Amino acid sequence: MLNARDRLAIFLQRLRILKYQALSTCRQVSGSPIFLQPVLFLGEGAVIIGEQVEFGWGKSPHLHTGYCLLHVSTPDALITIGDQSKINNNAVIRSEGPGVDIGAHALIGSEVSIYDSDFHDLSAEHRRGGQPQKAAVRIAENVFVGDRVMILKGVHIGANSVIGAGSVVSSSIPAGVIAAGSPARVIGKLPAKP
Repeated sequence: MLNARDRLAIFLQRLRILKYQALSTCRQVSGSPIFLQPVLFLGEGAVIIGEQVEFGWGKSPHLHTGYCLLHVSTPDALITIGDQSKINNNAVIRSEGPGVDIGAHALIGSEVSIYDSDFHDLSAEHRRGGQPQKAAVRIAENVFVGDRVMILKGVHIGANSVIGAGSVVSSSIPAGVIAAGSPARVIGKLPAKP
């Protein structure tokens, strides 16, 4: 049985979740995720969420102070999240068109950022109003992404791989490996099942 403080925390968190739903501008969100932390859905694109996807984690920082952001900024932008994936607190996933696809059973750590675009042209004279580089991001099933990882445009992460906390993933990672660092590189293979 919950004590009075726990009941109050759940009630206040539900109010925060409703507030962020009211502030969301994306009208093409499908699925029925489980919200433990608020999620702000922005943009003109679409978000497709599989079954039993959870946003937020009760035992991680920022549960009651932060929120997750899913931003599909253009009409052709798309974010898909596979069944039974878990997205930890304060994750940011942004698509400007090519798309971000997260496979089933993925575990995404807190404060993870996933981008399919540079958002600005790299040349100094075109940073405002130029054409940023864009490329789809694909995260296969059962991938575990540690806290504060940044995954950049064009990255494909193979099934079952683990990305170490704090990594910057700027190139693709094969299946079944452990990768870490900035830039992330393969540092080992996953242990064989007993």
